[in-house]
Amino acid sequence: MSRIPHTGEAHAQGIGQRLNWLRAGVLGANDGIVSTAGIVIGVAAATTDRGAILTAGVAGLAAGAMSMAAGEYVSVSTQRDTEKALLAKEERELREMPEEELAELTEIYRAKGLSPELAREVAVQLTEHDALGAHAEAELGIDPNELTNPWHAAWASMLAFTVGALLPLVAILVVPVSARVWVTAVAVAIALAVTGWASARLGGARVRPAVLRNVGGGVLAMAVTYGIGALVGTQL
Repeated sequence: MSRIPHTGEAHAQGIGQRLNWLRAGVLGANDGIVSTAGIVIGVAAATTDRGAILTAGVAGLAAGAMSMAAGEYVSVSTQRDTEKALLAKEERELREMPEEELAELTEIYRAKGLSPELAREVAVQLTEHDALGAHAEAELGIDPNELTNPWHAAWASMLAFTVGALLPLVAILVVPVSARVWVTAVAVAIALAVTGWASARLGGARVRPAVLRNVGGGVLAMAVTYGIGALVGTQL
């Protein structure tokens, strides 16, 4: 009887791209929420001028989005270059010393619990089917057909940062002066709880620690920038 995979179980196919998008998207959204909230709350503590708050918030949003995109592109490009270099080295070794590579693959499967005979047979069949794919996955943990994409990571980070940054920016501008700092802080805390929950659920991790980390870090950042803004506002 054939075994049907569990629908909720993570499998190798597509997991690399999924984690890449998830990492970039969650990091971008959290950074957009926290950094923009810190900017606008800090400025709001120093002045009630909506124009000044809007200018600071939009500038922070634009700079942060571009910075996230550039950072992700450079980081993932470096990772992709490393993966390509490793694959090229593996391909050269397969071409120049196939017997040694076959013995290495056999030993990998033997170390995983297969008998020497079965490990050899598995290594031979996998090598005959797709030598580079088999060796790259077993030795390097890389799927040659699923390399990380720097453009995907860059766009995901930039869009996620922008969406996240819009929440505190809009909240602090539409709420009356007397309540805008507290309303923005609450909205940010709720948003960070949601992103923490979403990242934990999608990644299969525990929800409570992820939510506490997100909310705690955001609250601390807002408290610090508010204190700096209030200090500057009273001194200047």
